[in-house]
Amino acid sequence: MRTTTLGTHGPRVGVIGLGAMGMSFAYDMASPRDEATSVSVIHQALDLGVTLIDTADVYGPYTNEELVGRALAGHRDRAVIATKVGMECLDPTGGPGGSPLVRPNGRPEHVRAAIDASLRRLGTDHVDLYQLHRVDPEVPVEETWGALAEAVTAGKARHLGLSEVGVDVIRRAEAIHPVTTVQSEFSLWTRDVQAEVLPYCARHGIGLLPYSPLGRGFLAGRFASFDDLPDQDQRRRLPRFQQENLRANLGIAAAVRDVADRIGATPAQVALAWLVAQGPHVVPIPGTKTPKYLADNAGAADVRLSPEDLADLDAVPAPTGARY
Repeated sequence: MRTTTLGTHGPRVGVIGLGAMGMSFAYDMASPRDEATSVSVIHQALDLGVTLIDTADVYGPYTNEELVGRALAGHRDRAVIATKVGMECLDPTGGPGGSPLVRPNGRPEHVRAAIDASLRRLGTDHVDLYQLHRVDPEVPVEETWGALAEAVTAGKARHLGLSEVGVDVIRRAEAIHPVTTVQSEFSLWTRDVQAEVLPYCARHGIGLLPYSPLGRGFLAGRFASFDDLPDQDQRRRLPRFQQENLRANLGIAAAVRDVADRIGATPAQVALAWLVAQGPHVVPIPGTKTPKYLADNAGAADVRLSPEDLADLDAVPAPTGARY
């Protein structure tokens, strides 16, 4: 797989990464988790050149880091591990639909304890990218970011990243310690970052990690109706996946499918290739727990979109319905 660098001075990674969250929770929770398959997917990812593996302490909670750690035992030097801090779990099943109930926690003492716990679960002495999951509105970001910077000084993290922030927060963090990456939801389904964050990252040598780059499966053509969603799936609670909004948004998925048919690719590959085409600093991290979808996603690295293809995709309308 083609590679790129995360930010000006970050690690070298494949142009497509892997989000591990869905291996532990959030999507299709009525189906039992198959850890052996998830581990094999992570091994397959490394074999395909998908080297950036993204997780977080709150995923599970905690079980996703443990899964990634078990999968990377004996393979640590082949992977670029990215995890996150800044959320705390109040109740593992107290949220909507039995999901974890979480809230932001950016207190420095929380960060200091969390990095050590993450390293234990991941079975490593350092993470390659340590990201602030969400900014705590009750704690100045400078204080939280300073605690993350301490992890770099201590050798527990190599690089630092932010998640779901605007340019003002990026600037405030940069004044304390370099920002290697910014992770944000970004796809043909969600393009808010194109206004300010994407160009800022390009100008300042910051990598951009789009999560949910397939619109939570919608852009891949996997859901045309609310009834297509599995039971106990968090998408059932999201406004864009309600039936009226889904129906209104089918034109977006159709436009992706039209380009895919024209160039002999899959819709997922086209949606990911559109993101890769936004610049060498953009590395989408689609999540999957299925070998078939992993191979499909990795194949996006070989898809080259023409100016006509890009123009057709750029012209798709904004989606109907809020993200959350």
